[in-house]
Amino acid sequence: QLVESGGELVQAGGSLRLTCAASGRTVSIYTMGWFRQAPGKERDFVAAISWNARNTNYADSVKGRFTISRDNLKNTVYLQMNSLRPEDSAVYYCAADESPARISSTATYYKYWGQGTRVTVSS
Repeated sequence: QLVESGGELVQAGGSLRLTCAASGRTVSIYTMGWFRQAPGKERDFVAAISWNARNTNYADSVKGRFTISRDNLKNTVYLQMNSLRPEDSAVYYCAADESPARISSTATYYKYWGQGTRVTVSS
């Protein structure tokens, strides 16, 4: 089970840190990703991190503003979001890919998903 938290209402230019806590299974050997879905839009890739945190992958729209990290001892993944913009408003989902060999931006590769946490950025 993946449980996201940390989403809230924030002003443009502000920061938030999202947390994804895994329970019931260890995700320390999985690639972990963050995706987001705005109302009426498809679910989009945000960021992903390899099992050992040595490799990351970011959507162009968040590069330089967002940072994905993980703590395998805590079975937790984080998404630090800085310089937030109204267009970042969405429900953010954490996901786990059982294959450690890829750091994919493709949602279909991710087998396990959380329920999401809502981020709203006001202008």
